Amino acid sequence: MTQTTDPSGYPLASLKVLDFSRVLAGPFASRMLADLGADVVKVEPPDGDITRLWGRVVANLPGYYHQQNLGKRNLCIDMQQQGARELVFALVEQADILIENFRPDVMSRLGIDYDTLSKINPRLIMLSISGFGSGGPESHRPAYAPIVHAESGLLARQARRGNTPFRDLPLSVADTNASLHGLVGLLAAVIQREQTGVGQHVEVAMIDATVATDDQLQYDLEDSEDTGPLPNDIWQTGAGWALISADFRHLWRMLLSEHALADPTHKTMELSEKIRLRRARVGEFLATLETWDEVEAVMGKMNVAWGRVREPSELREQPTIAARETIVDVDNRAGGVRPVTRSPYRFSKATSGIRGPAPHRGEHNSAVLHDWLSLSAEQIGDLHTSGVLLADAPNAADV
Repeated sequence: MTQTTDPSGYPLASLKVLDFSRVLAGPFASRMLADLGADVVKVEPPDGDITRLWGRVVANLPGYYHQQNLGKRNLCIDMQQQGARELVFALVEQADILIENFRPDVMSRLGIDYDTLSKINPRLIMLSISGFGSGGPESHRPAYAPIVHAESGLLARQARRGNTPFRDLPLSVADTNASLHGLVGLLAAVIQREQTGVGQHVEVAMIDATVATDDQLQYDLEDSEDTGPLPNDIWQTGAGWALISADFRHLWRMLLSEHALADPTHKTMELSEKIRLRRARVGEFLATLETWDEVEAVMGKMNVAWGRVREPSELREQPTIAARETIVDVDNRAGGVRPVTRSPYRFSKATSGIRGPAPHRGEHNSAVLHDWLSLSAEQIGDLHTSGVLLADAPNAADV
């Protein structure tokens, strides 16, 4: 994939973003902004984002950190040093957006809370993402996605419906839901700022975002799960496992009418026995479909939605993912490439996409401070000498 730092043609090319966030809920939102053309500067503390410990390491960049921080630039600032807060104030004067996902009291303890920063830049839009929001009885609690999965009822429902022990979900949906809701709030605030000239503080609690996005919750709130559709079934075909998204009663009727399946039951049978025999007959029929083309032909004739159960490691072979280049190769900063996922936005009259690999800590100290603040090399050098700015040694492949 061709990568470019040139943001021309990108819809958010005029926006400057300070990203104080870490792990996923904040970095995922700012990664999407970078893909849309914003100049996203990740402001990282000396001990770094914990995701620098996760994933396969290439050119000193672990895979998880790399995926969530593509296309960003990086400043490494030690907020404990004298002069650090003043440097942040100067950057805030130039920023459009600031993103953070600490617990609600952290930014105020650092002296860079919204009330303070909005006095410096009234146009600033600040997005705060936390597990339980601010001003509530649990605001003090640390929260990663699994905590919210447990507290919001997702784990209990998964165990009940699947008749399995409690276990966490295999993706951090509480984080990414909060990220995407945060993006909606941010962009709404950007539009309003065009009308009023004034920024604002957008706050998203992960538990709110998870509950708001849970399409199954109404059944639980009204004790009406029995009124919903039957669960989707996963069947073993001769080609492999497939999920068929159809009420079994509908699937059975369609197999009878479109594929002349023989009904092994009679009218005097108990309902439970009818269901057992019919399900067994469907299983036998599907097992005779030896290729995915045969499965597609059978499902297509019935106009039934279905999906092949795939291993995540094989997703590049999925036809639509391959055709739409949802997973692409980018420069790995070590003379090769590595796979990453693209953002899903496709515009008719704008550009979006990955504009570069993830940064090392402090890699863009000089470039950002020159671009945003017009600081001289000597001034930037003084900030390094005083310990306000830090940077990792450059990777040999990047020199």
